[in-house]
Amino acid sequence: MRTGPHTVSDVMTHTVVAVGREAPFKEVVELMEQWQVSAVPVVESESRVVGVVSEADLLPKEEFRDADPDQREQLRRLGDLAKAGAVTAGELMSSPAVCVRAGATLAEAARIMARRHVKRLPVVNTENMLEGVVSRSDLLKVFLRSDEDIAEEVRHTVAAYLFPDQHVTVSVREGVVTFGGTLHNRNLVPVAARLARAVEGVIDIRMDLTPPSGP
Repeated sequence: MRTGPHTVSDVMTHTVVAVGREAPFKEVVELMEQWQVSAVPVVESESRVVGVVSEADLLPKEEFRDADPDQREQLRRLGDLAKAGAVTAGELMSSPAVCVRAGATLAEAARIMARRHVKRLPVVNTENMLEGVVSRSDLLKVFLRSDEDIAEEVRHTVAAYLFPDQHVTVSVREGVVTFGGTLHNRNLVPVAARLARAVEGVIDIRMDLTPPSGP
């Protein structure tokens, strides 16, 4: 049974489409369409990642196609026209590329995507060589874990640790974890909830615990 945080290497795509700096604009668009991706890494010698071309980098060519001369001059001063006039991946790319390591946790990758407003991250090694790509949809794969797999991990890493001598049960339905049974120390409830939420694939926590009967 797998326990502990999943990492990017568990969910990333290893077969990656990438382009060189000199790849023409049209080739980049065709590759994105063919592979159904929203961005491609730009690499140079030995697959070292130097940038990323995304749909956002490509759109200015269409967006500013019919801009009049005054608008174009304003855009030139703002630096936006460079993308509209770009013809190669090297001119189009955003650099340096926002990347992630294969050993990063899924939570770390999700935070990078959210903070940098990107949908895909090239996965690189310590020399910045391309190893794969991780996307938003890849990060959601943990929620496909079976309920029994999640339950076994919660029993092993939470219940057995916090309640070794108490009659506490763990059940999971549609990713929602329910702790049931009898609990002597109610102070452990928030601790159990926090630890269970750290298990990959958990959607929510329910506490159906009662104090022991009698004096």
